[in-house]
Amino acid sequence: MKIKDYFGKSISRQFVALLFFFSLLFLMGCAFLALSQKQLNDRYAEEREVILEKISITRELQDMLENALSEARGYFAFNNPDMRSSALKMDAKTNELIQQLKAVATTDEDAVLVEEIANFHSYYFQDILPKALNYFDEGEIDKVVKLSDDGGADRISHIKGSLHNYLQSMTNELNSLVNELDKNIIIFQISFLVYIIFIMMVIYFIGRAGLKKIGKPLADLSVAANEIAKGNDEQIKIDTKRADEIGKLSAAFYQMYQSVQDKEQNLLAQNEELLAQQDELHAQQIELEEVLETVRANRESLRRRNELINSISNSLDKNEVLESIITHLAAILQADRGIILLLKDQAYATYGIVEEGAEQFKNYVWQGMLDRLKKEKDPFIISREMVLAEKGYHLEKGFTHDLYIPVYNSDDEITAVMMLSRFSDPYSVFDKEEFIALAKQISISLDKIELFEQTENDRVLNYDILNTIQEGIQVVCGIGEIIFVNEKLEEMIGDTKETIFYPGCRWDEWKQPLTAHFMDEEGLLQYIEASIKEKQTDSYSAFMKDGRVINIYAEELYRGNTKFGTILVYRDITKEYEVDRMKSEFVSTVSHELRTPLASILGFTELMINRELKVEKQKKYLQTIYGEAKRLTSLINDFLDIQRMEAGKQTYEKKYIDLMPIVERVKEKLSINTSSHRIEINQLIEETMIIGDKAKIEQVLANLLSNAIKYSPDGGTIEINIYKENGQLRVSFKDEGLGIPKAEISKLFTKFYRVDNTDRRKIGGTGLGLSIVQEIMIAHDGQVAVESDYGKGSTFTLIFPLVHKMEASDEVSIENKQTYSIMVIEDDISLGELIVHELQDNGFQVVYYKNGQEAMQMLEKLPTDAVVLDIMLEDENFDGWKILNHIKESEKLRNIPVIVSSALDEKEKGLSRGAMDYLVKPYQTSQLSKTIMQTLLKMGKVGQVLIPEQDKE
Repeated sequence: MKIKDYFGKSISRQFVALLFFFSLLFLMGCAFLALSQKQLNDRYAEEREVILEKISITRELQDMLENALSEARGYFAFNNPDMRSSALKMDAKTNELIQQLKAVATTDEDAVLVEEIANFHSYYFQDILPKALNYFDEGEIDKVVKLSDDGGADRISHIKGSLHNYLQSMTNELNSLVNELDKNIIIFQISFLVYIIFIMMVIYFIGRAGLKKIGKPLADLSVAANEIAKGNDEQIKIDTKRADEIGKLSAAFYQMYQSVQDKEQNLLAQNEELLAQQDELHAQQIELEEVLETVRANRESLRRRNELINSISNSLDKNEVLESIITHLAAILQADRGIILLLKDQAYATYGIVEEGAEQFKNYVWQGMLDRLKKEKDPFIISREMVLAEKGYHLEKGFTHDLYIPVYNSDDEITAVMMLSRFSDPYSVFDKEEFIALAKQISISLDKIELFEQTENDRVLNYDILNTIQEGIQVVCGIGEIIFVNEKLEEMIGDTKETIFYPGCRWDEWKQPLTAHFMDEEGLLQYIEASIKEKQTDSYSAFMKDGRVINIYAEELYRGNTKFGTILVYRDITKEYEVDRMKSEFVSTVSHELRTPLASILGFTELMINRELKVEKQKKYLQTIYGEAKRLTSLINDFLDIQRMEAGKQTYEKKYIDLMPIVERVKEKLSINTSSHRIEINQLIEETMIIGDKAKIEQVLANLLSNAIKYSPDGGTIEINIYKENGQLRVSFKDEGLGIPKAEISKLFTKFYRVDNTDRRKIGGTGLGLSIVQEIMIAHDGQVAVESDYGKGSTFTLIFPLVHKMEASDEVSIENKQTYSIMVIEDDISLGELIVHELQDNGFQVVYYKNGQEAMQMLEKLPTDAVVLDIMLEDENFDGWKILNHIKESEKLRNIPVIVSSALDEKEKGLSRGAMDYLVKPYQTSQLSKTIMQTLLKMGKVGQVLIPEQDKE
């Protein structure tokens, strides 16, 4: 009874007991099945092991007998003693295997096989084999054969068959054992499945009993609870016999239900009393909400006013302030739209207004409204009927109230106008007083912004001025601390504001980094220190370590009568210094170069006047005088050339020319004056045609070859190489002379510059030759390059655009994608080819004739947009004037523009006869292209004509 009570008072104990019983039953079943499975597997493994051992021994016996027979036959066949010994040794091994098979024999079949093999072993190894070996050793082969025929071979075949049949029997027995194992496994699996089904049925009955004992009472309680929750009366059934948790829960739930019913009556009475109090509190809440809303509105208005004042007080950005003003005012005044406009610069900000409306206000505020504000000096309100755009979806009649507020500056002038529109209630008198107060606050802010902008503009202007000037500016206070440094000084010194030149940098921090860039650090430091302490009337020139020359002067800064700083001005006078140096050197050089030939001329002339000389002497003196005069002429020509080039007045007569004859002529002229130099010309390209001025190109070649000879005082080989590279024609002059230091190469083409070297000073020269060479090459769209190895020689290379000479035919016509057709009538083929080349490069289709009559015939047939006409043609009876007259008199051709290209300076005559323009030779061919393009534009030609930029004079 005690055990039943112990489990009856607790559902959990009942569940644990059932779980224990189920687990014990499950484990016992699993243990029985596992043990049965193990016994079955062990029996199968034991029987299988025995069968496999029999098979293994039998196969070894079979192999042993085969080997014995094989060795014996081998001995009989080959008479090999080793095989005889091997066959006899098989006796003992075979006997051992027979004993092993006998030990594992378990059936009658096994015993019969063992006895049969034993008999064969005795017969073969103890009887027939020894006899056969003896007969064979004695040479009685017939007796050996007779032993085989008398039954020996049959017994061997029989024993082999017996072994084979036994192995087959053992294999079949092994297969039968496997099949039996498979059947046992299937039976075991079916037993396990039946056991699982049995366990599941036990679980089902246990679960069903538990649900009936636990689930149904809980379901009844749940239904009762739901009914009670809905407010319905429900009868709760209590099983007084149950002492477990369900019984206790039912009793407790019943007691709770009785208690709730009792308290419900009390709560209903209290609820009626609370409802009465709630109505009273609700009335008080409405009054408090109205008061709170008023407080909130006042607080929000005050907050917006504070935000307005803070925003206009803390910012100096005009657009930001205007935006803040109109946004906050619209919120404070509960306006739906608004705008503020500055009258001075027309800056404005809007709230709820589109761009077109703002522009309309800007344009029309001057017409009436502004005049009224000036007269009344106070805000005013205009009420009007709403326009359609303001109504939205409202169909009834409505009014808009526009408020205009003037904003006065410190001079009592209107500086801004504000307009705010309200679509709901009109503005009150109290609002109007508030407008005036807000306008005063806004006025102060706008005055502050205007003052700031004026100050900022002045500051930026001064800053830009100081950064634009070419002098470096440094402002320091009385103790040497930096106040300001302009960008030019940073660029000049090579430092930045992040290193030493930043405002507030102390004297001890910047003096050493600044002076470290100069040669005389101590002298510069003393000058700057003295300038900071007292006024300096003198300037100071200092050499920088990179070769530049800086002039420094100081000026004191005063506020009133008090000195507060010093301005240090740094001027880069490197170019002026270099010009002065070069000018002095030039005067010295020119003096020497002019006086030396003049002295020779005067000396030899005086000798010829005052003495009687032989004819040979006179001729020699005259040749000397002639040579020195040519030297003077060349020197003067150099001066004139450089002056014309600087003035932009140097003219070039460009034609197709072949460089090779010019190079050979220059070599021939200059070779006469030297015997220690060997001049070689290496022509590495057949086509040496360029477009250029023949005389100027010869001057360039002569200058470079002359320099190569002069600056090779010890003689040597001078190579002149003519070759093509990168689509360009190149002429190089390579000597074995003094060479040029690398640091001097960049200055070689500077006017009057000469390398400062004693050996070169002895050679002489003006320093103009290379400068002239460079100018001429630039004019020919080329360049000059230098390579030098100091002490070993130099190479000067002239680079020309490579051109191909056109065939000297009477007609040149190229058809491509060009737009306009130009006819060129010119009797000089070289100049004609130059003009054709220029026009084609600028996108024209060109037809060229040198014969005037033929050109006129083709002009009647070919569509032509313009004509380039030479006046003096090869046919004197049909010159350019006749062609021009014919064109202008022809109804068909009179509208074709004619540009005259002639050596005759008769511009007025040409223009009066109908020419569109008149170019006097020589002129730049690019000028002709520009003239034709401009002419076609003026004529209104259809299409697109591109005009290049005019050359800067």
